[in-house]
Amino acid sequence: MALSSEVKQALQDIYYNERTGRGKEAFALLERASANGDGDASCVLARCLCGYQYVWRGHGFPEDDDRATQLLHKSVEQGSALGVLVALRSGELTPSVQKKMPFESLQQAFDQAEELAKDGDAFSQYVVGNSYFWWDFLRIQNKGRDSFPSQAEFKAYLMENISKCEDWFWKAFRGGVYFAANNLNQYYTKGDEDIIAPQPEKAKDLWKIGAEYGHPIHQSIYADELKKAEQYEEALHWHTQAAEGGNPGDWYEVGELYFAGKGVEKDAARAVSFYEKELARDPGHTGANNMLGKAYFLGEGVQQDYAKAFHHLSFAYYERQNKWGVFYLAKCCFYGLGTPQDYGRALQFLKEVDWANREADYMRGCIYARGLGVPEDIKKGVEYLQKAGNFDKAKEELLHYKKTLFGKWIRR
Repeated sequence: MALSSEVKQALQDIYYNERTGRGKEAFALLERASANGDGDASCVLARCLCGYQYVWRGHGFPEDDDRATQLLHKSVEQGSALGVLVALRSGELTPSVQKKMPFESLQQAFDQAEELAKDGDAFSQYVVGNSYFWWDFLRIQNKGRDSFPSQAEFKAYLMENISKCEDWFWKAFRGGVYFAANNLNQYYTKGDEDIIAPQPEKAKDLWKIGAEYGHPIHQSIYADELKKAEQYEEALHWHTQAAEGGNPGDWYEVGELYFAGKGVEKDAARAVSFYEKELARDPGHTGANNMLGKAYFLGEGVQQDYAKAFHHLSFAYYERQNKWGVFYLAKCCFYGLGTPQDYGRALQFLKEVDWANREADYMRGCIYARGLGVPEDIKKGVEYLQKAGNFDKAKEELLHYKKTLFGKWIRR
């Protein structure tokens, strides 16, 4: 049974060429086809609802495990061979669900899915590959250790079947399913128990191949590898490709390279424009909020604006529980920059500055020594001011205190 034109189109836009930007249209197409009894549509739609481990994050599909489970069960009842195999792989092919499938056996469902794979459908090739990769063939073929006269023969049987995944995954990968490369990477780098030996040399170009095929997520992963190798110019190229293809987070990565001047001449203004592009796509992106906050605080690439700095840094801190910007938030509160002066709040931020920072020590020293929002503790304050070392404001502040003959710190 061939895939419907609706499913073929949806697979093109969701998996094989995700750069089209037609993911949401494809999702709606699958919903209509599923409602009209298309089991393969129900199966693919279920995967779309299972999160980034099963579908590209850039599509922005909702996550709904309960609905995904219902759709998988529905796909089995609707006679989708792919649905049967995906339900089996997902642990959803319970005996009661299996009884509702219009197949005489799991082998019959597998044979039908394999025919789709042989006809060239990449998604089917990936599903068939998974049946071998994850050992689902044991249940499909109704075999186990007791089916063989010796452990050696059982192991030979396992090796023969597991190894079949490699060819199917390559077919699926070349056909457009980038997830197939993820499983190939695991197959090559880890092997499979004592049955399949690792072959890490075969994995080294997978992300590059995926990048060249045009998959935004592989372009991003490959760019990260290039950065580790300090090949920043190439990394910038692939992060840009990934960003233009809609991969979440890559406009931020492009901005980081421009801000640092890696692989390109340093350009804070352009970096800011890329951070803003990332926030236009995802207003909650932690890194882009932090870096824009820093840019506005320092006036790098933009006109200095403490209120905007405090807004972006506060969002990252409170909404994303990210403390990267706590030093700038502390300064805003301590000096009253972009927000009302609030020493108590400043101290809360300063308590999270857990790295060497002389100005942070100066602010802590002032708060305790002067009793700003806390009970006065000159001794503790002086200790922080002394810790600030050569920080000019700390040296000036220390002039206001002296030690008595009895070793007590007092105000001059």
